[in-house]
Amino acid sequence: MPVMQTSDLTPRQYWEEVKANPNRAKFGFGEKAAIINIDLQRAYTDVDAFPTAYQTDPKQIDYINELSALARAKNMPVIWTYVAYMQNADDAGVWGTRTNTPHSLQNIKEGDERAELDPRLDIDRDRDAVINKRMASVFHDTLIPSLLVWHKVDTVILTGGSTSGCVRASCVASLSTGYRTVVPEECVADKHEIPHYANLCDMMLKYADVEPVAAVRTWLGNHPGCEPIRKARGAAF
Repeated sequence: MPVMQTSDLTPRQYWEEVKANPNRAKFGFGEKAAIINIDLQRAYTDVDAFPTAYQTDPKQIDYINELSALARAKNMPVIWTYVAYMQNADDAGVWGTRTNTPHSLQNIKEGDERAELDPRLDIDRDRDAVINKRMASVFHDTLIPSLLVWHKVDTVILTGGSTSGCVRASCVASLSTGYRTVVPEECVADKHEIPHYANLCDMMLKYADVEPVAAVRTWLGNHPGCEPIRKARGAAF
C-alpha cells in the first residue's frame, strides 16, 4: 500500500527541485490577462511601521509596478485589493473571532493607515480598479468576477501577499472559476520562508504556473495588445 513520501529537504530546497523539473506541464498564458495585485497595503508592506508587514524580494513593488504598466499599455485590466472592515468588524465574520489585538486582521478599519495602499505603488486611479475585499480570496463577494467577464480575460496574473494566504486562496479560486492562472515568483511575499516556499510548490504543482517575473514581462511585452473596451456614447433613441 502506498505511503506518504518523506523528505529531508527544506521547503526552499523542495521548491528549487520542483521548479527545476524540465517535464513540468504548464497551463500557459491565454489571449488576455488581468493583473490582480493583492493587499499591497501598509499593514503588510511597511516593515518599518507595522509588525504584521513582511518582505521577501526587495524589488517586489518595483516588479509589480512594471508589470502593471505593461498590462495597461496593452489594454489589459489592472486591479488592486486591500482589506478593511466595518467599525464593528461584523464583515470579518468568523475570521475576526480568533484574536483581538491592535494588530488583528479585523481591526484594520476603513480609513486606517494600515488599510492604505503602499505609497510606492503606481496606481492609475482613472483606469485601475481598487477593491476592498474582506476574505482571503479576491473572488469572494467582490466585483472582481464581473470585471473579469466584462474585460473578457482568460488569464489571471496574481501578485501581492501573502503567498500562503490570500494569494493561494485567490489562485485556487481563479483556477476553479476557469482562468489560466500565473503567479510571478518575485511578486509574491510571505512572513516566513516555510509557508512561502511550501505554497509556491503547491500552486505550481496543482493550480497555477509560477513563473519568473522575466517570463511574465516578456509575454506582456510581446503581446500585440487588446482592443479597448468600447462604450456607447450618446442617446440610444
